Formats: sequence, C-alpha cells, structure tokens
Amino acid sequence: MAGAQRYLLNRDGRFFARLVVPKELRGIVGKSELRTPLGPDRRGAMKLLPTAVAAMQAEIAKAARQVHPDRPHQRDPITTQDFGRAVWQRYTAALSEDDVRRARLPTPAAIEDEHTKVVQRFQREGFPVDRWAVLDQSLDWLVMKNAQAFDQNARQARLATLRRELAAGEMHQVEHEIDAYLDHHGLDARTGSAERVTLAKHLMRAEIEALERTLERDRGDYGGKPADPIVKPPAGGVESLQPVRISSLWSGYVKSRVTAGFMKDGGIRQRPVIESLRKFLGHNDARQITRRNLLDWRDELLKTLSAKTTNDIYLSTVRSMLKWAHDEEQLSENVAATVRQAKPKKQRARDPGYSDKEALAILKASRVYQAKPDAFGVIREKEQSVAAKRWVPLLCAFAGARVGEMLQLRKEDVRQEGERWVIRITPEAGTMKAGHFRDVPLHRQVITLGFVDHVKDAKDGPLFHGSPDPAKAVSAARAQSNKIAAWLHSLGLVPDGLQPSHAWRHRFKGQARELGLDMRVTDAIQGHAGKSAADDYGDISLIAKARIIEALPEYSLQ
Repeated sequence: MAGAQRYLLNRDGRFFARLVVPKELRGIVGKSELRTPLGPDRRGAMKLLPTAVAAMQAEIAKAARQVHPDRPHQRDPITTQDFGRAVWQRYTAALSEDDVRRARLPTPAAIEDEHTKVVQRFQREGFPVDRWAVLDQSLDWLVMKNAQAFDQNARQARLATLRRELAAGEMHQVEHEIDAYLDHHGLDARTGSAERVTLAKHLMRAEIEALERTLERDRGDYGGKPADPIVKPPAGGVESLQPVRISSLWSGYVKSRVTAGFMKDGGIRQRPVIESLRKFLGHNDARQITRRNLLDWRDELLKTLSAKTTNDIYLSTVRSMLKWAHDEEQLSENVAATVRQAKPKKQRARDPGYSDKEALAILKASRVYQAKPDAFGVIREKEQSVAAKRWVPLLCAFAGARVGEMLQLRKEDVRQEGERWVIRITPEAGTMKAGHFRDVPLHRQVITLGFVDHVKDAKDGPLFHGSPDPAKAVSAARAQSNKIAAWLHSLGLVPDGLQPSHAWRHRFKGQARELGLDMRVTDAIQGHAGKSAADDYGDISLIAKARIIEALPEYSLQ
C-alpha cells in the first residue's frame, strides 16, 4: 500500500494520481507532470490509483518511444487482473456500441411516414411501368424498413465468425483490439506468446457474450447476464471513475470564460450546442464521450446545418469545453481535439462591401426613418430602436465597426478630446471580438447631422437598446441588429449574398485602399490585429486615426 501512496496527491480534500514527466519527454507530453482526478474519497481513490498510474505510465512510455524509436522500452508483463479488465472493457464497450446503433435505427413512425410518402408519390405521378423505377422510388423506405434486420444479420455474421475462429485457434478478428489494449496500458504480450493467445481468446469470448446479449435485446429481453464465467467485473471493482456531467462541465467552462472577460451573455448563444450533443449521446457523462461519438454527431449535424456552422460553432464549442476540462484535470484527454469539418471555399458573386449607390440608398433611408403607428394609432417602437435605425448605419459607414459594437454604445462612451469628438468601443459596454477597447474619432458629417446633440439629450446608459446590464447587452444588441437587418431587407436595400451589417466593414477597408491610406492605422480603427509583430510597435494616436477618418468623403444625403 505504501508503494501505491507514492503517486497519491491530496489537494484541498480531492485526490489525484500524480506522475512526474521526465524532462526529455516534456516537449512531447506537453506537461511537466501528469494528474488524474480520483475523487474526494480516500478509500475510493486508493482503489483507482493503480489503474490511473498505469495509464499515465503508458502515456509516458508512448512519448519515450517517439523520442527514442530505436531504443527498446520496458513493458510490464500482463497479469490475471489485466485479462479480467480487458474482458470486461470489451464486453461493456460492445453493449454501449449496440445502444448507440439502436438509438439511430429508424422508428416505426419514421418508417410509416416514409411509406406514406412513397404511396402519395405513386398516387400523384402514377405507378411506374419499369420495375427498376419502382425500386428506385421506394429505396429509402425499403432501407428504413429493413434497417433493423440488416443490423441483426451483421451481428449474427460477426458472432458466427468469432465462434469459428475461436474454435480454430485464430485471432484475426481481435488483433487490432489486442494491440490497442497493450499499448494503452504499457503491457507486454509478444506475437506468438501464450499471453497473447490467451488475451485474444478472452476478448473473443467477451464479444461473443455481448453479441448474445444484443440478440436477446432483439427479442425484447434487456436483462440478460453473461453466461461465460470469465465475463465479469474485474476484482476490486470496475475500472471507472466517477461520472463527469457534461452539464456541470459546461457551467464551469462558462464561469471561467466570463471571469476572464468573455462570454458576457453567459453562454446563451452556445447553450443549444451542448443540448444538441447531450440529446445525440443519450447520456450526460463526459467520460463516456469518444472521438467516434463526436464524428457521428458531426455527420448528423451536417444533415441540417452548414459545414461552417457545424465546424465554427458546434464543434468549436465542444472542443473548447473539453480542452478546458482537460486543462483543469477533470478529464484525462480532449477527445474533440482533432474533430473538425472542412468548409467549402466561399464563392463570391460580387464585392462583399456596399457600392457607393447601395450605401447612399441605405443612409438616406436611415436618416428619414420614422416609427410607424399601429392600427390604433399608437407608436409602439421604443426610442432606442428608432435611434438605432437612424444612427447606426451612419456610424458604421464612417467607423468601419461591427454593428454589434455600435449598438452597445453608451452615453459615457462618447466624449470630446480638445476639438475632436471620439467614441470608445469597450468590452465594458457588452462584448468585443478583439477583447480590448479602442477609440475612434467621429467623422465631421456624423457631427454635422446631429449625433453629438442626440447623445447629449439621451439618458445615461445604452444609446440603442434598453438593457443597462452589460451581461444582457450582448443579446439586446444582437436582437436590435436583427431588427435593422430585417428592416433593410423589407425595403429591398440589401443585395443577395451580402451581409447587411458586415458589408460596412468591407466598404470601409475598400475606401481606405482606394484613397491610399495607411492600412495599419485602418486596422487599428476597425479592431483588426496587425499582420506582423512589427505592427505592434509604437502607439497609433487619435491624430493618426482622425487623419484616416477625415479623409473619407461625405455622402450627399439631401
């Protein structure tokens, strides 16, 4: 027991298995030490400690093989306990895989719906004379109708093959599982050795038992137990740690991001991602998530979402959450680290920014906007919403800012510096992609048209939405942005393929290039990062920014 305690670490009442990584391997492993959480109970931690240490030793051994591929590396001999652990893992994994497959089989209702569609198609278009046409039009229904039978036949074929090879003393069906298990646990069972043959037979017997249980499930019996005496939980308990709830991980991750100054909306935008993942998995345990699960989830998402949304929002959110959980030592690995979806390259049919004519039409409509009364003669649109439609397009045109940044402006964010009026775009007002504040001088035409007077007359707080709480400002600004976009679309002022708000940023950049202005200063005005480390040297003053802003020509809005 004293030897086992050597790797046990107690931190604030929680136990961890801890193993120091040799200096020469830290570049590969990425850490100076490895830790695995074992929970708050010391007795339970002691039971889990040997397995956790073995897993970490295997990770270090794998790194050592990368650094010294020609050097023989010592592996531990396989033991009776290792055989039992391998059997139970294979048995439970096979049943879990069966659970996932069954969850994806079409339901009777879905099959009936597809059959109805086929019948209605024949009624509408007539019954095809060509029998191949009949088959082609009925194929989806036939596949759904027979999906369960196909799956059952595949399992029966696998079962027959395993039994045949087990009787013949062959191990082709489990070679991959053997190597994976030995590599993961750092165990030795060389090709041709008695230990390897025994392990192969045990794994095959475990999968045979699991397949027998799945066939019982086909008959409605979900209470079957293993009949083979070797298929049982290993001595000392099942090799597993306490479940890590996905919902708890998400709450902790959001809290950490909010504390760091991000996710000021409390993760509202990404919450549907986690709900989608949990619904697909059918459980709430992050320890059970596999890379295969995430790949299958990705493929399911692509049926209804674009590749960009799938990768940049759904997969990205889960990658970040699981990376945080791994960094915080709540999970032993981030299985989502390499799960991505390739995105098709955008095909542009036109410039992404507004043309002179398009910009002028929007600004004219914006300047004369009036709230309309309803059927009872009552004006229900709020003052901030009216002000947003009148001023935000103009501000975006002359600041090249994101529309959300403009919609989050507060009265205190507009100030006078000498003879120059300046707006401060700051994360204190809501949220910012760049994460830090920036000052942008106001263009002379914005001042001439009365924006400063509007700010002076406005109440303290947000100028364009009614939520004084920065945590709610993000969603309030987003809602206001959607209203502006819908209003412009209703007037037919947004060409197809153009983002109504982001097009101002493209136009601003294009104007700067046409006028031969300093692009580094232009980037600073828009909140874009520099192209190289050299761009970060030296401050970009308000005078330099004002020179860019004032070079932009006025719009003829009369």
